[in-house]
Amino acid sequence: MPRIKDPELSERGMLKIEWAFAHMPVLSQIAEEFSREKPLEGMRIAACLHVTKETGVLALTLRKGGAEVYLSASNPLSTQDDVAAALVQEGIEVYAWKGMSEEDYFWAIDSVLKYKPDITMDDGGDLTVMAHEKGYSEGIRGGTEETTTGVLRIESLERDDLLKYPVIAVNNAETKKNFDNVYGTGQSTIDGILRATNVMIAGKWFVVAGYGHVGKGIAM
Repeated sequence: MPRIKDPELSERGMLKIEWAFAHMPVLSQIAEEFSREKPLEGMRIAACLHVTKETGVLALTLRKGGAEVYLSASNPLSTQDDVAAALVQEGIEVYAWKGMSEEDYFWAIDSVLKYKPDITMDDGGDLTVMAHEKGYSEGIRGGTEETTTGVLRIESLERDDLLKYPVIAVNNAETKKNFDNVYGTGQSTIDGILRATNVMIAGKWFVVAGYGHVGKGIAM
């Protein structure tokens, strides 16, 4: 049974998702192919991701491919409640609302794992770690991890010979490093500063510590 803040927000959330679909042409094309071919028919996918309009597009694409999708939040503060409501209306089991407590956060992750997924999709490693700690890993065919932090946690499991299923390190993909880390994280960092401080940055001096893909993106 999904748990979200307010089902009445679904109409507004669907407008956001549709807008995101229109600006994500690659995933939109994959969604069209998935709708016809149903390559994920019968698969159960448990995901712990930021519940936003963009990941809403991803979740609906997986759903169009025939998968049963169970979604919890990887960050209680980033959840868009209207998007969560829209996803539930579209048949996705969502356990997320903005401002979740730490207890609620881990309860939600546990809830999606109870559906005995075939695949996990993680952002930060909490889903993957809990799957191993609570014995949910049996039957999982594979997973993905988006972040450097999550990859490090999973590599630690592997070093200790505790990793029970293969995990793709999405963060190590060239497209992730060269596009998302540079342009996505670069822009979102500046956007976060602007939202938090409400100051004009024109004429300000910035110091960027580190000059990897993310640092380059911020400097740009």
